Amino acid sequence: MTNEYGIEPSIEHYGCLVDILCRAGHLEEAKNIIEHMPRAPNKVIWMSLLSGARIHGNIDIGEYAASRLIEVAPETIGCYVVLSNMYAAIGLWDKVSQVRGIMKRRGIRKDPGCSLIEHGGKLHEFIASDRSHPQTKEIYFKLREMGEKLKLEGHVPDTSQVLLCIEEVEEKKAELETHSERLAIAFGLINMGSGSPIRIIKNLRVCNDCHTVTKLLSKIYSREIIVRDNSRFHHFKHGTCSCKDFW
Repeated sequence: MTNEYGIEPSIEHYGCLVDILCRAGHLEEAKNIIEHMPRAPNKVIWMSLLSGARIHGNIDIGEYAASRLIEVAPETIGCYVVLSNMYAAIGLWDKVSQVRGIMKRRGIRKDPGCSLIEHGGKLHEFIASDRSHPQTKEIYFKLREMGEKLKLEGHVPDTSQVLLCIEEVEEKKAELETHSERLAIAFGLINMGSGSPIRIIKNLRVCNDCHTVTKLLSKIYSREIIVRDNSRFHHFKHGTCSCKDFW
């Protein structure tokens, strides 16, 4: 860019390069690029490295990225949440408590996860394990049906995504099965005509297990499912997602 076209790389160019390297799993190279940038990296770049560390399970780089991100932008809620989730996924509950303690002392509060879906001119809101909706009985019946169809497809729940200190595997599975986006999908399957796309807005990042499940459901029910989480749009169709499993 510089030598052949006379273009000085901007912070956005470095951000794209770091994102590409993180997607490919080259975290050390991404870290090296960041450390040798001619300008100070911003919170977007540090968050890209942290997200890459989460996807590829690299705790050391995750902790490094989180510490730098906290220095640059201590108010970034996603930093604490992703770091806490990384610890929880491998059972480091003491460290989860430490991160949550820091959040509490700094007055940083994670919003509860919720999913919104529009139908009949109204927005229907769901939280995990929600039983307040007028169609709760039908929704949970549909959830059981979805669970049976997922089993037939060979899906094995990723219980590492249960970020609570729960010992029993069956309890972990039950917790995953009632995540807010699954309730919203069940509602959509019940109320929206065959072939109609299901559009959901989620205020938090979709967990790995729900992402896998939604891909399978798009194939099982031959439905397009569009989910806008706090990171990007996910367009699920024929068992695949537009994000190519990196978000």
